[in-house]
Amino acid sequence: MSHFTLGEDQLQVQELVRRVAREKVAPRAQEIDRTAEYPQDMFDMLKELGLFLLPFPEEFGGANSMLSACVAVEEFGRVCYNTAYLLLVQWVPIGAIMAGGTEEQKKKYLPGLAAGDLRGAISLTEPQSGSDLAGLKTRAVRDGDHYVLNGNKIWCTNSGMADFVLVAARTGTGDDRGKINLFIVDTDTPGFNVGPKEDKMGARGVPSHSVYLEDCRVPATAMLGDEETGFRVAMAALNESRPIIGARAVGCAQGALDHSVAFIKDRHAFGQSIADFQGIRWMVADMETQTQAARLLVYQAAAAVDAGVRGHALGQMAAIAKCFSTDTAMKVATDAVQLFGAAGISNEYGINRYFRDAKVLQIIEGTNQIQRNIISRNVLR
Repeated sequence: MSHFTLGEDQLQVQELVRRVAREKVAPRAQEIDRTAEYPQDMFDMLKELGLFLLPFPEEFGGANSMLSACVAVEEFGRVCYNTAYLLLVQWVPIGAIMAGGTEEQKKKYLPGLAAGDLRGAISLTEPQSGSDLAGLKTRAVRDGDHYVLNGNKIWCTNSGMADFVLVAARTGTGDDRGKINLFIVDTDTPGFNVGPKEDKMGARGVPSHSVYLEDCRVPATAMLGDEETGFRVAMAALNESRPIIGARAVGCAQGALDHSVAFIKDRHAFGQSIADFQGIRWMVADMETQTQAARLLVYQAAAAVDAGVRGHALGQMAAIAKCFSTDTAMKVATDAVQLFGAAGISNEYGINRYFRDAKVLQIIEGTNQIQRNIISRNVLR
């Protein structure tokens, strides 16, 4: 593995998380996936280790390092997608609140997120609009010093556990579809209702829910930032967290490769080890090459965040890293299942878990088709 930009801090994080992942997390991974129950014990462990702090600014006690965050997510992702996911869902609201929030909002929510005392979620997707954010229909109508929210959301991951959710809604009345803004809605607000959890193919340990907003009344101060720039600034901040998605994909690919190598070295056919067949060795070589390339792209994007790169330059790097790494996870996991043969489709072996989780990664946080739109638009600009 290349340490091209990993400093002493990142190497210490890597060593700690790799040991914890192997000793504490790996024995739980299959059960978390099988039961699809929220792994509170894993959340408590992450909180106790202080790992939620990694990408937070130093003023909140954090390491202020997206690269360290990606290293941690990759190492957990090698053994358990869902434990890595716990870090991600804690971190996604950070960038939006840091970039677009008021000082009051930052003081209210960020220390709790950093310490693991608060949990958040972000809700953009609706039944009729996933990638097409401009098509969302949830409305926020001003009423004095409050807004009243009405609408339905789907695939709101972590909303069943969250203390607050960043909800995207249209402002404006009548025929004026208005702007889109984010509202920080505490989940105990009357009119905010969470539906049953989805029965998902992958990413099963961190539930996703529908959210129903019925005359949900929030103070005007719940709008993230101001009406003119808050949403745009918050959305731009999602580029800063996108490398974490890529890190999860690198971890998924590396874990699938780890399992495959152990499996083929222990199996024999036609009088020799399966690992000695040239066709098998070439598959392993491709899996290793693709995983290494994905890792470098993700680390480069994360290092760019830490270096203060923003705008189109960061958006391009983040899109490339997300797209390539998640496609790599899918390809490596697919080859891993093939290497396992009939065992690969058995639930007795965890390799099909990597296959299912990898497919999820190609879809969430901006489908890879959307990432390709971003990449090509920047190239052709």
